[in-house]
Amino acid sequence: MPAAMKIAIVDDEKDMRQSISQWLALSGYDTEAFPSAEEALKSLGPDYPGIVVTDVRMPGMDGMQFLKKLMGSDSSLPVIMITGHGDVPMAVEAMRIGAFDFLEKPFNPDRMTELAKKATNARRMTLDARALRKDLSDGGQLMKKLIGTSNAMERLREDILDLGQADGHVLIEGETGTGKTLVAHALHAVGARAGRKFVTIACAAFDDEGLIKRLFGPMQPEDSHLPAFEEARGGTLVLEDIEALNDAAQARLLTHINAEGNPPETRVVGISNMQDEGHTCEDALRPDLFYRLASLRITVPPLRQRGEDILTLFTRFSEQFADDYGCEAPQVSAQEATQLLQAPWPGNVRQLFNVAERAVLQARRGSGTITSLLMSDHQDMQPVMTTEGKPLKEYVEAFERMLIDNTMRRHKGSIAAVMDELCLPRRTLNEKMAKYSLQRSDYL
Repeated sequence: MPAAMKIAIVDDEKDMRQSISQWLALSGYDTEAFPSAEEALKSLGPDYPGIVVTDVRMPGMDGMQFLKKLMGSDSSLPVIMITGHGDVPMAVEAMRIGAFDFLEKPFNPDRMTELAKKATNARRMTLDARALRKDLSDGGQLMKKLIGTSNAMERLREDILDLGQADGHVLIEGETGTGKTLVAHALHAVGARAGRKFVTIACAAFDDEGLIKRLFGPMQPEDSHLPAFEEARGGTLVLEDIEALNDAAQARLLTHINAEGNPPETRVVGISNMQDEGHTCEDALRPDLFYRLASLRITVPPLRQRGEDILTLFTRFSEQFADDYGCEAPQVSAQEATQLLQAPWPGNVRQLFNVAERAVLQARRGSGTITSLLMSDHQDMQPVMTTEGKPLKEYVEAFERMLIDNTMRRHKGSIAAVMDELCLPRRTLNEKMAKYSLQRSDYL
């Protein structure tokens, strides 16, 4: 989750700066005030994590000049202009230049809050999109998103690196919610096609005729995009729910793949959720197409097979949501850790993500438990479960690792503080951190 949005308030009148700052702070925003545009520009870079509220009439650099400077640095930065009555035509001109909106003095504070909410939401979406584009061009960052130290995840990362260097078509299989599309992104980003087009088509979202048209054309004049194969030329085309292709679409896809030769001009990555016996991707696709795609194959492990990764992921997700909601992450008891490890997780990582958010919201209200959330998701669960019969030692070690990891994060890598809270001597803590591959440098 992104950090809380900031609001930079720029006004040469001290009383106005203070009153706006106090009102927005009461509304839950992190504010910083500047007496001049020149001072503000020293702190407002192109990826400023927030918005700007500025007066129009100021000595030195006025609001219009300031706006032009900001737009030149980052044209997506939302800037709310504060104007006097006679400045309305100027404010309209400011909107043309790129201002987000304007307020005419004297303004209603609630209107200020409403505009701030809209502007910060817009800014958050812009910064999220930038971060995603950066991630999608950075294989190393994408691989870091594949969190986990389990054997299953180690093998998955190795498979991605190996198959990323190959150039054939790929089939990615796995249960719903396991992160197959993220794997496809990583596969693209670590290979020779990184930086080229990456196009995703949800096959199940189209009817039979519409899917063939979307993949191969012809497109209508009013369509805003090219056929998918042309759009992804030279890069990677991901076909989610590939089992949804009907016979005609499968035949067209096979013909197109065969015509491209080897290596293909466009790499096709098929994604399938079908895992049940008698209902697999192999059952759904014609054999010649299946074997063309499945010559390179990745299976993404379900969450229930990832052991202590479950606790690591839950901790990361709950910390992210706690930061977003401005509260403390819930503490996980030993019994709750055991239940998290033993839950069946039919929705996999996506379900765990949702449970973590609900746990944080409960903790913020001071009510509810992680156990109650798990039991509401899995009606057949008992307060203490014994579904897979893992050795007690595995549960103890997983909880111990999570406890040390959480405490190191909370104390930002302070060994002394962790030793004090967990009542551990330095040597014992060092040994346990080495055992669980925890590095102090990761928490600083």
